[in-house]
Amino acid sequence: MSMDAKAVCPNCDSRGLKHFYAVDGIPCHSTLLMSSRQEATDYPRGDLKLGFCTACGFVCNTLFDPTVHEYSQRCEESQGFSPTFNKFARELAKRYAERYKLGNKTALEIGCGKGEWLAALCEESGGKGIGIDPGYQPSRLDSPALSRIEFIVDFYGPKFAHLKADFIACRHTLEHIGPTLSFMRDIRKTIGNRKDVVLFFELPEVLRELEEGAFWDMYYEHCTYFSPGSLARLFRMSNFDVTHLSIEYDNQYIIMDAVPTDGPTKPRLPLEDDMPRLIKGIESFGKTASAICRKWTDMIKGAHAKRENVVVWGSGSKGVSFLTTLGLAKEVEYVVDINTFRQGKFMAGTGQEIVSPEFLKSYKPDHIVIMNPIYIPEISKQVHAMGLKPNIVAV
Repeated sequence: MSMDAKAVCPNCDSRGLKHFYAVDGIPCHSTLLMSSRQEATDYPRGDLKLGFCTACGFVCNTLFDPTVHEYSQRCEESQGFSPTFNKFARELAKRYAERYKLGNKTALEIGCGKGEWLAALCEESGGKGIGIDPGYQPSRLDSPALSRIEFIVDFYGPKFAHLKADFIACRHTLEHIGPTLSFMRDIRKTIGNRKDVVLFFELPEVLRELEEGAFWDMYYEHCTYFSPGSLARLFRMSNFDVTHLSIEYDNQYIIMDAVPTDGPTKPRLPLEDDMPRLIKGIESFGKTASAICRKWTDMIKGAHAKRENVVVWGSGSKGVSFLTTLGLAKEVEYVVDINTFRQGKFMAGTGQEIVSPEFLKSYKPDHIVIMNPIYIPEISKQVHAMGLKPNIVAV
């Protein structure tokens, strides 16, 4: 680890970031649909160098370049093909529709993706919605609430300050934004004098990633990484009071509610006190991740040497990071995904073809490596229903 004393934290404006993990030459995008193996292997690459702010606990890619990104309708980030994920998302929508009585109110979702969750929220509440995302595609969404929802195909920013909402949601978007403090201050400025607006944010939780050595959760699109404490500190500094903080979805996601205030607020929730755990995780991550890398490399290369078929299940960002970090191109021939829009495309960086689960009937894999353990029951049931009995493991 090394300290860059001159670096400025984009989350709290403090000086000094401690570098603790780096991977060079990784794909700049992992959710864009790659139409050929050549396009996938030739896709532009960037470097990842994670820095840790000892003042607020924030983690970011200090080499991140936002100009290389293409967030557009070519992106395929939807998790809505998984029954496990859909159950969680629907229950979350129902919970928030009821918690904040959104029936006669307007919900704005920043980074709404394909619009599934916003539609579910409006279905549950009976209220109105506004969704903003450069990747939204009208043809992908069918909902009885569509007549009450306005979708804007664009990036959220100050130009949308005229949009008025009672509830502002932002799910799995903040981790893609580099200048987090200025972003949150822009949102606070947009809200103005209203104190009855509620913010709901959901994003990956970095403490688990650090402690598990989950190198597959570190990739170029995610330029920022939050713990419950560092996220709450950002909001409190930006003139919000954090009213709810929890970790859900098998300890993978931070769920946070906040309301606007006239000035910075002080911490008062138990999960905010996480700096000792963060520091310990930062110090151990490099060693833990290296050991995990060796474990998976040995397992997959060993199986390949014995002419056993290994497939990775999950072609999203985790899968791209897993394969590119380990340098596995020839050892894994195919990647499986239930998302029909990703099937027939190719993995950025390593070039594997993305196939449907049904493909495995003829391929007969000896090993399936699942990119998220929460899907083990769902995937195992599907695999066994096809009469296959491979070794199923998860990262």
